[in-house]
Amino acid sequence: MDFKQVIAANNFLFEKIIETPLLDLSSSKVLPLFPSQTRVKMKLEFLQHVGSFKARGVLLGLSRLTVEQKKAGVIAFSAGNHALAVSWAAQFLGISAKVIMPKTADKFRVEGCKTYAAEILLAEDAEEGFSLMYDLSEKEKRQVMHPFEADHMIIGAATCGLEMISSMPDMDVAIIPIGGGGLISGISSAIKLVKPSVTVFGVEPYGADSMFQSFLKKKPMVIDKVKTIADSLGAPMALPKSFELARRNVDEIVRLTDNEMVESMNIIREKLNFLVEPACGSSLAACLGPLKEKVLGKNVALIACGSNISFDRYKEIVS
Repeated sequence: MDFKQVIAANNFLFEKIIETPLLDLSSSKVLPLFPSQTRVKMKLEFLQHVGSFKARGVLLGLSRLTVEQKKAGVIAFSAGNHALAVSWAAQFLGISAKVIMPKTADKFRVEGCKTYAAEILLAEDAEEGFSLMYDLSEKEKRQVMHPFEADHMIIGAATCGLEMISSMPDMDVAIIPIGGGGLISGISSAIKLVKPSVTVFGVEPYGADSMFQSFLKKKPMVIDKVKTIADSLGAPMALPKSFELARRNVDEIVRLTDNEMVESMNIIREKLNFLVEPACGSSLAACLGPLKEKVLGKNVALIACGSNISFDRYKEIVS
């Protein structure tokens, strides 16, 4: 990825997506959370179309399809945010979308996809879902929209990183969640292209730490099982493209317990009046937890990446 690609993508997405705000958390309302010499801002990317950063990359990817590919339609597997983004962007561009979701997916997300006229299929788990996606892609000639291992997803995320560093040029530290790796590989690349001195930390749950394990082994790894409340961060593997970009631009990966993410969700609700999914609170949880000493006295950027969660599921998690 080079800077020209990020700028071109940013220009294409201008006025098609939302330039989400960067909220200063070092205000009187939230100040007790941080020492006075530490300045923290949070990118409210959950205010993006369909509630997550995924809208950027998906819209970019669909726009690059040929006329024949658009006629055949697209297919994706996702537990939620990517499924919603594919459904929304496909309807926006007049493209047929088939979305495969696990049976455990939040019904709020499933119904959301239906409102955008996507055809929904349910799978037992991720393994069955990905297998079905590739089988139907071959059978129906639909274009696969991978949730993270694709240039357009990574460059789409990079436009978010460009907005962050442009709005906070004095940034010292960025803390970014890791699901499959598309978000962090894109954001970290953009930030480092503009300001190489920024320290980028990745954040994963202990129960879904495929990128952490990949950094240890210095190659993309698959973990045996995923066990975390943060389904948006629950990718069971790292893949080559996003792994290589992350390895090049991410300085360190830290891990969180589910309880730490719940505590962060509660803080965001109590202090900012937002109800967000667990993944959305992971950057703040890391800033207040395992990275607390490392960000002391720094200008820190966080990202709140998604808010697609039903109220019933939210209550279940925080209780």
